[in-house]
Amino acid sequence: MSAIEIIITEQGQRVVLLPSITQLNADHADAIIVTGSHGGLSVVQYAIRVPVKVLFFNDAGVGKDQAGISALAALDAMKIAAAAYAHNSARIGDPDDGWKHGIISHVNMTARMHGITESQSIDAATRLLS
Repeated sequence: MSAIEIIITEQGQRVVLLPSITQLNADHADAIIVTGSHGGLSVVQYAIRVPVKVLFFNDAGVGKDQAGISALAALDAMKIAAAAYAHNSARIGDPDDGWKHGIISHVNMTARMHGITESQSIDAATRLLS
């Protein structure tokens, strides 16, 4: 598991790369979070601990009954922006690879309201957030 990394983008956004959503803490408030975690329902309990701008998860191949992205709908119900990047664009468990190579495959409505859409790179999506 790689270490937590914080990146400041050209737009002044703070992007936190977390190998696991379980590492999210108060120091990450109001940041853009790119996690190596899947977007399954079990991540919601960790994702809601701290208010953030948007959460990016690995779609883990989506899986049966969309299990790999089920957190997106649950977070949307709480008005938390979340998206998933394609498992074949970046390695699961590797947020640095997600940040550098992740292509968004699924977006909840709250994230969509910020202009985040499928087929964007995570970098392009973060440029839309203020």
